Amino acid sequence: MEKIEDILKKRILVLDGAMGTMLQQYKFKEEDFRGERFKDWPTDLQGNNDLLSLTQPEAVKEVHRKFLEAGADILETNTFSGTTIAMADYGMEELVYELNYESAKLAKQVAEEFTQKDPNKPRFVAGSIGPTNKTASMSPDVNDPGFRAISFDELRVAYKQQVEALLDGGSDILLVETIFDTLNAKAALFAIEEVKDERNIEVPVMVSGTITDASGRTLSGQTAEAFLISISHIPILSVGFNCALGAKQLVPHLEVVSAKSAYAISAHPNAGLPNAFGEYDETPEQMAAQIKEYVEKGLVNIVGGCCGTTPDHIKAIADVVKEYSPRKTEQAYGTSI
Repeated sequence: MEKIEDILKKRILVLDGAMGTMLQQYKFKEEDFRGERFKDWPTDLQGNNDLLSLTQPEAVKEVHRKFLEAGADILETNTFSGTTIAMADYGMEELVYELNYESAKLAKQVAEEFTQKDPNKPRFVAGSIGPTNKTASMSPDVNDPGFRAISFDELRVAYKQQVEALLDGGSDILLVETIFDTLNAKAALFAIEEVKDERNIEVPVMVSGTITDASGRTLSGQTAEAFLISISHIPILSVGFNCALGAKQLVPHLEVVSAKSAYAISAHPNAGLPNAFGEYDETPEQMAAQIKEYVEKGLVNIVGGCCGTTPDHIKAIADVVKEYSPRKTEQAYGTSI
């Protein structure tokens, strides 16, 4: 299969859309999340989308297929909460390796199915590594600013387990995404480097932060440029942003990292900002029109969708970007800016 680093020089690659948004459409109940295997589990499991890779694998595969049919080149695994830290909410820490391994395997099966049909358009699997529900650089207690709910080393150990399982299951890329605290991301990147050294392998790594409000900063207070500098000591394939903002609001932040970085630039924004009910109203046509600004300005190499984006959104985006050349980059895989 042609290497992703080479393909990025030729065309803009399309990432898939929102797994959570799609799974919500199935309206799974508590018993669907449990399946037969977890029917006597002591805690509520509804909402644990990662678990569906074990209890509803056909639904997860169907979502993957729909995104590939829409034109996606890269599938994200259903593992956004796949660490012992996040799974502690459900008492499922022991299942973390299996959850990540099986999720990667499902995505890989579907990706290979589509690659075999059209070898000129290889499909890749990105192991999704979410931020966890704890933050290493800020206190969750306003009365004790020095307190930390998690340490760098605890994060490193948890991420390493996730990374090993994602690779064993067949992930082609590792995607450290929705980064609101760069210290958490550094722990994930450190863990990835450890696994690469131990296995003597190279793995393309995508890094995607999230700008949380109109101030243009991450939750831990970094500007787009500061975030870029913070992670640039690690050999990565791409850097960019996802979630929190819609496509329109991301433009100035993409302009910053695009101007300052030799890496590929990625963006997978939400379908606009959430409405009063927490839903996303931006239509595929509206979102694609905004993504068009990215490609007209030559800002991106990889583009897709986050919260609220469906296969229709991804198809509209794919139809727009195929007419444009990727952002010019001295391919920086293995180098720093």
